[in-house]
Amino acid sequence: MSGNELEQRLAAVREKRGYLLPHHGLMALAFPDLLAGYDAAYTALALQDRILSHHDREFVWIAVLAATDEALATHHVAKLRAAGGTDATLGQAFAACAWALGGEAHDFAARAWPRQLAPWDPRAAFLDGLRGMEPRRLVHLAACAVQVCRARWRLLEWCLAAAYAEGVPEDEIAEAISLAMFPGSVPRFVNACAVWQRMILGGALPASPRYQTWARMTGQGGYDEASGTAASDASP
Repeated sequence: MSGNELEQRLAAVREKRGYLLPHHGLMALAFPDLLAGYDAAYTALALQDRILSHHDREFVWIAVLAATDEALATHHVAKLRAAGGTDATLGQAFAACAWALGGEAHDFAARAWPRQLAPWDPRAAFLDGLRGMEPRRLVHLAACAVQVCRARWRLLEWCLAAAYAEGVPEDEIAEAISLAMFPGSVPRFVNACAVWQRMILGGALPASPRYQTWARMTGQGGYDEASGTAASDASP
């Protein structure tokens, strides 16, 4: 690839996104096919409209980025503001993230000291605080995504159950937790889907017929399940 061709390829990426990061250049230089696949995945994940509005998607993005210490992605602040977000909205997104992260203390209490703390219920206390925040639907979505980023699976169970109880649409939950894939890691997103699936199968969530169909599909445990070396209900 000539220097001019490389510059043209990078210019196209910058024009589409409005910015460049170092890995774009490296992939354009060394692995152009990988760059094309990566760009297609990122476009579908972060740029194309799915279920959430621009405003709501960027609200969740802010919480995800705060939860993962992802300082590079400053463009999401501008995108939230461009979608109608205000300083108050930013404060709500960071507050949602902070409460979700703080849930680790409630999880500790539930795991380590349940008898000592009874009748105080750490789970109920965490969810009461979550329900007291606004905008409630977006707070629930952000909280689910933050738990995926942090691999806090019991907290994710709490947050999923709370989101269902509040009537948050399943497709919105799915989009919210998918935003954790890049900054939080794909394996954690995989595990999060397994947590959700098991909760549906166990009757812990009043899932819709579409999501029941997904949960009941066998053989979703990967190679180990397919080869008979692991149970399908193994914990992530």
